[in-house]
Amino acid sequence: MTRPRVGVAVLTMGTRPVELRALLDSVAKQRESAHRIVVVGNGAPLPELPEGVIGVELPSNLGVTGGRNVAMRTLQEAGDIDILVDLDDDGLLIEADVITRVADLYEADPKLGIVSFRIADETGFTQRRHVPRLRADDPMRGGEVTTFLGGGHALSMPMLEQTGGWPEEFFLTHEETDLAWRALDAGWTIRYVPELVLQHPRTSPARHAEFYRMTARNRVWLARRHLPALLVPLYLGTWILLTVARTRSLSGLRAWFGGFFEGVRTACGARRPMHWRTVRRMTALGRPPVI
Repeated sequence: MTRPRVGVAVLTMGTRPVELRALLDSVAKQRESAHRIVVVGNGAPLPELPEGVIGVELPSNLGVTGGRNVAMRTLQEAGDIDILVDLDDDGLLIEADVITRVADLYEADPKLGIVSFRIADETGFTQRRHVPRLRADDPMRGGEVTTFLGGGHALSMPMLEQTGGWPEEFFLTHEETDLAWRALDAGWTIRYVPELVLQHPRTSPARHAEFYRMTARNRVWLARRHLPALLVPLYLGTWILLTVARTRSLSGLRAWFGGFFEGVRTACGARRPMHWRTVRRMTALGRPPVI
């Protein structure tokens, strides 16, 4: 195949103009230039952008999923992008060969659907929750996985055209898993490549009522949309037990179970259960879709 053309997309809510500019500067310093760069203001005006960067301002916040779909469609309409790289607006590319490495990976494997970057703080430390597999003791161990990190990743445009984009109903949380499961079921590969680093401030997930509610609701929607009927109660039962064991806040538990039952009774989009061959593939990769 010809050399893949890489487009970069950044979603921002307008609260990190300094960090956004630093990120865009780090993209500009790549030895192999991005073919196109788009920044989406998710319900917020955009600051002045570098020359050549496409800016899209949305009148309201469409969530991570809706905002990224706008960026994806903008690059699709350009018609000259083969790979979409999504980056958090407070991240930073600390090496100048990231786009080159991404293009090399896709050039070598036409069935490569998703590449997950490694997220590391200023000291090089990677939090356990930022390793996209169950055995997360060594963040430098890459390879084929079943999900990916939202903060820094690359997506094949042909894959997106086949499987569809982000699940807009989700708004926030578990949207990566939804896209990953669809990609795997369509025969695409997901790879975690720890040498591809997005530097990002060390954070903890926001443990507030809305976070708990949306996490639980979207977890139920994932199962309803994608799992064979036999696995739905196993998957949800596992996550009920894990949540009860891990959550120390009674208000958090109430919000979580409120979101859980919201996910049971509300529409979640079309149901397209994955094939059992995909279940077997995920199990062989160390993460069966029951956890």
